[in-house]
Amino acid sequence: MPTPFSMRLSQAIAKTGAPACVGLDPHLDRLPGAPHANDPEATAQAVRTFCLGAIEAVAGIVPAVKPQVAFFEALGWRGAKVLEEVVREARSAGLIVVLDCKRGDIGSTAQAYARATLVPGAPLESDSVTLSPYLGAESLQPFVAQCDDHGRGIFVLVRTSNPGSDAWQVGRQTATAVADQLEAWNLERLSSDGFGPCGAVIAANLPKELSGWRERMPHTWFLMPGYGAQGATAQDLAPLLANAPSGVLVTSSRAVLFPPPGQVETDWRAAVLRRARAFVDDLRGVC
Repeated sequence: MPTPFSMRLSQAIAKTGAPACVGLDPHLDRLPGAPHANDPEATAQAVRTFCLGAIEAVAGIVPAVKPQVAFFEALGWRGAKVLEEVVREARSAGLIVVLDCKRGDIGSTAQAYARATLVPGAPLESDSVTLSPYLGAESLQPFVAQCDDHGRGIFVLVRTSNPGSDAWQVGRQTATAVADQLEAWNLERLSSDGFGPCGAVIAANLPKELSGWRERMPHTWFLMPGYGAQGATAQDLAPLLANAPSGVLVTSSRAVLFPPPGQVETDWRAAVLRRARAFVDDLRGVC
C-alpha cells in the first residue's frame, strides 16, 4: 500500500521545520530578463529556466511547491511541455507537488482529469491537485479514488482569498456543505497524524474565520493562500500553527519568487533562496 498523502506531507513539513509551500507562478513580465512576447520558444525556455532554478533554490528549504497551471497553458504546447518537466523535477528533488489546476467536472471527464494528474506515470503526475467543487461531490469522487489507490491528495476550494468570493461563500450553504463533505471523507481515511487526504483551500487573509473553519474540519488539511502579497502574516496563523502536526500548508508565490517593484537583482536564484528562508523562518516563529 502506498504511504498516505497526509503522512508524506506531515513528514516533509517535519523535515523542513515549517508548513511552507512556494507557488510557481511565472509571471512573464517579472521573469529575469523578461523574454520578448513575440518569441514563443524563448518565452517557454525563460519560464523553464526560472521554474527549474526556483525548484533548485527551495528544495530542502520548503516541503512543497505549487505550480499554477494557467501560466504554462498560456504558452501553448511549449508551456505544457515545460510544466511536465517542472512537475517531474520538483518531485525528483523531494518536494511535494500541489498542482494548482482547479479542475471540476463530472463523469468520464473528471476521471480523465484525475488520470492526467494523480495516477503513477501520468504526464502531470503530482502528489495533489486543487479542485473546484461547484458540480457536487460526484465531480470530486474520481480524485478521491486516486487518494485511496495511490496515496494522493486533493485540495478543494472552500473559502478563497479573493474579495469577490464573499458573495458566494459567506453565509451560503455551498462552502459549508463542501467543508462537511471533506471532513466526512477524511474521517473514513485518517492517517496516524490525525488528518485525511481531502484538503480544503482556506484563505489565510481572513483571520477572523479561521477558528470556525478548523472547528468544522478538525481532520482536514488546509491549503492557505493569502500570505505575503495578499496581506496575511504568520501571526494571523499562529492559532492554527501552534500544535504539530497542524494540518496547515501556507502558500506564498510572488513574495518569494520576485523582488519588490523597482528592485533589480543581479543573482535572482540567491534572492529566491533568501526570500524562501525568510518565509520559512517567519512561520517557524509561530509554530
